[in-house]
Amino acid sequence: MGRPPAHTSAQFLDAAAALFAEGGVRAVTMAAVAKATDAPSGSVYHRFPDRPALLSELWLRALRDFQSTFITALGDADSVDAAAEAASGVVLWCRKNPAAARVLDAGKRAFGPADWSATAVAETAKADEELKAALKKATAKLPGITGSSDEEVVLALVEIPRAVVHRYLSAGRTPPPRAADLVARTVRKLLRP
Repeated sequence: MGRPPAHTSAQFLDAAAALFAEGGVRAVTMAAVAKATDAPSGSVYHRFPDRPALLSELWLRALRDFQSTFITALGDADSVDAAAEAASGVVLWCRKNPAAARVLDAGKRAFGPADWSATAVAETAKADEELKAALKKATAKLPGITGSSDEEVVLALVEIPRAVVHRYLSAGRTPPPRAADLVARTVRKLLRP
């Protein structure tokens, strides 16, 4: 029986996210991740064959985690409460995952998707489709319940929380707790029947 690995992919990705949060994408190198985790660089290369693989997995892990939380909170998108919970949940997720939030705030292009493997590109497209499906469900249900337009639903679920968290993340800060309350109140006012 072999011994368990001294370093995991999750540890390397945690280090990559922290490096990104501190110094942007240029700071995320294989050597820097190895140094941050006190691992031999060969261990990093064992998990990620090259830098594009590391960057794509960094993006995908943050995206999957965020979307899972958001889609679960939105549920069947059948009430203003569900919309407010999903939208304020964006802020709460960013507070809980500040380094990953900075990854998402930077956008996929910052991580060089043109160099990603076909598998990483396909996984990203699948995640994008899952989010689109959740938003489509919301824009199909919430206007009938609230009298809001499709555009107002998207504004409530996407643009309002994005604007609020971006203000803090782009300044290198974590959104404060009151930001979640602000988003929830704003969504409720916008979508009030």
